Amino acid sequence: MILTDFSSSPLSLLPPVVALGLAIFTHRVLLSLGIGIILGTLLLSDYSVISSITYLFDKVSGLVIEDGGINSWNMSIIAFLILLGMMTAMLSLSGGTRAFAVWAQGKVKGKRGSQLLAALLGVFIFVDDYFNSLAVGSIARPVTDRAGVSRAKLAYILDSTAAPMCIIMPASSWGAYIMTIISGILVSHGMTEYTPLGAYMQLVPMNFYAMFALLMVFVMIWLQLDIGPMRRHEQNSGYSAESDGQMTDLKDELDIPESDKGKVSDLIVPILALIAATIFAMMWTGWQSLVSDNLAFTVLGAFENTDVGMSLVYGGSFGLLVSLIRVVSKGMPWSDISRTLWIGAKSMFGAILVLFFAWTIGAIIKDMKTGAYLSSLVQGNIPVTLLPVILFVLSGCMAFATGTSWGTFGIMLPIAGDIAGASDISLMLPMLGAVLAGSVFGDHCSPISDTTILSSTGARCRHIDHVSTQLPYALLVAGVSLIGYVVLGLTDSLGVSFLASSLAFSVMCFILYIRKRTTA
Repeated sequence: MILTDFSSSPLSLLPPVVALGLAIFTHRVLLSLGIGIILGTLLLSDYSVISSITYLFDKVSGLVIEDGGINSWNMSIIAFLILLGMMTAMLSLSGGTRAFAVWAQGKVKGKRGSQLLAALLGVFIFVDDYFNSLAVGSIARPVTDRAGVSRAKLAYILDSTAAPMCIIMPASSWGAYIMTIISGILVSHGMTEYTPLGAYMQLVPMNFYAMFALLMVFVMIWLQLDIGPMRRHEQNSGYSAESDGQMTDLKDELDIPESDKGKVSDLIVPILALIAATIFAMMWTGWQSLVSDNLAFTVLGAFENTDVGMSLVYGGSFGLLVSLIRVVSKGMPWSDISRTLWIGAKSMFGAILVLFFAWTIGAIIKDMKTGAYLSSLVQGNIPVTLLPVILFVLSGCMAFATGTSWGTFGIMLPIAGDIAGASDISLMLPMLGAVLAGSVFGDHCSPISDTTILSSTGARCRHIDHVSTQLPYALLVAGVSLIGYVVLGLTDSLGVSFLASSLAFSVMCFILYIRKRTTA
């Protein structure tokens, strides 16, 4: 099938803009994504109904079947979601969730303490953003619920500690992926003074958005800076009292029986087993890949070559097995166990459906060549000193429109490398850092981002509520980052630009705090 070429046309922006706009204004994510999918399909097929149906069928089936076999990445993420849903239900059935919440009530004081617990867990579990959002959500949700923290705020904490933490840690799925791209860029431009790891570590402090997004979470928690729609959600907080359609806890929503023999270890042990098994599986699959290529084993090499999707499935399976063993040891009837497993799996079906829609529109946006059109906007007579801030904005727009930070990395990092090589090689790392930061920013704001969707899932928060409440925080941090990249381009000094961003961040937080005090 021959598709219409939109690589040089602003029409390539139409499907994502329509889908995103409708999602924001109607709060109906599936309907909005569906309209964007249909619009993109018609444009690509030159408005032929038969061709559109054929094209759409191929795209949807490609999410499951690829090159004559199972689409391992997509299906492993779906399997992990189902496994985690079943495991979460088992944690409720064992009484571990309730026991942990009761224990935390005595140890973790009030809203601030419960939010700090979630944020610190998000920082600690940095292996993978999907795993981070879902696992931390499972652990922290009972505690934040009891403390009266809104699910929207928990989703914001999950999302703003997951990707930002993963992108600044080399021993993560994100770090490994980014290093493989950076390695090729450095070689192609003859920058032999940097190793991929060395370059990556120098990029970390240049990723202003990730650094200040993490800091913003802790400042927001400590000063209780509830801005924009988040204020309304916090005023209506308490999962039993929220009346805006927000998802509730599994036990209350689906009537899961709880063992009266529950212990804190019934929650902690399965979660730790899940974490340990996932990390081990990442090492194992990475080692297998290294052996097949006749390469020596290193930890970073293993992370660079790991199969993240299958590692999550292995870790999820082991975590579920451990939780099952603990439930069986309490003498729970098999009828309750089987029913609860089904309840847990079913609880993830909504998130899975949204993911399928998001993946479909992502495939259509790729065929529309939206990324190629956006990247072409960089070309022209642009002052070299403004390139870092322009690349930050453009990467943010691309990640927002396409719903993928990893896809934006793949497109924009080589472009940034080529621009730096042709204009000012000394700005190579600042430009790459700006792309990384912009990609995370756009991913944070996008309703069709899978990481945003999974943060909503981890918090059991209505998806559009998470998007609308996180957006003001993301935009504020992006403004701080903009100042940093303008100064970085003008001075070529990381110290000066980081100081400028820090001052802007401090002033912003001071103004928000004073405004909060005066309006209280």
